[in-house]
Amino acid sequence: MELPLDVCRRAITDSGIDLTRPLLVQVSRFDPWKDPMGVIQAYRLVKKEIPGVRLALIGAMAGDDPEGWALLEQVEEEAARDPDLFVFTNLAGAGNMEVNVFQRGCDVVIQNSIREGFGLVVSEALWKEKPVVAGKAGGIPLQFPEGFTRYLIGSTEECAERALDLLRRPGERGAFGRAGCEHVRRGFLLPRLVRDELRLIRALL
Repeated sequence: MELPLDVCRRAITDSGIDLTRPLLVQVSRFDPWKDPMGVIQAYRLVKKEIPGVRLALIGAMAGDDPEGWALLEQVEEEAARDPDLFVFTNLAGAGNMEVNVFQRGCDVVIQNSIREGFGLVVSEALWKEKPVVAGKAGGIPLQFPEGFTRYLIGSTEECAERALDLLRRPGERGAFGRAGCEHVRRGFLLPRLVRDELRLIRALL
């Protein structure tokens, strides 16, 4: 759902995050294959160069996932020692609207997946014209627009390096976001699927 940027920024500020400073966001389950601890390590590397940077990790928890609960506990321990690291879950009311707000209001989205299916959160962020730094896993590379595949990463150090590059170059962030939105529009929305079905029907007839 479209939301005005000022509404998103106000909501993020109300959650305790100062948006006069850069914000990185990862939206994912607290799952080892999403590597939230790696995201925290990358954020801390970025912080050495840009001390004001902040990180928000937003995710959902499943009641039958003991591994996820253990990982969330680790992440929350890290956040308790770092006033610039924020953790939001569905347990505290973070849902679809909050995800939308943070994706639209942040500076850079990270999706540090080690294994992935399609990785829908990447297209969600690109549709909102946000640049994404993401792992080369599953269907994620398919979602990246031509000319911006250098932001596909394979290590914590690469993640930090590419995030730093985007934070330092607002023009690049804008160009990436616009190219990503157009790539999603052309490749992953329902009108394209309908066209594919019609072409198949015509070929069969």
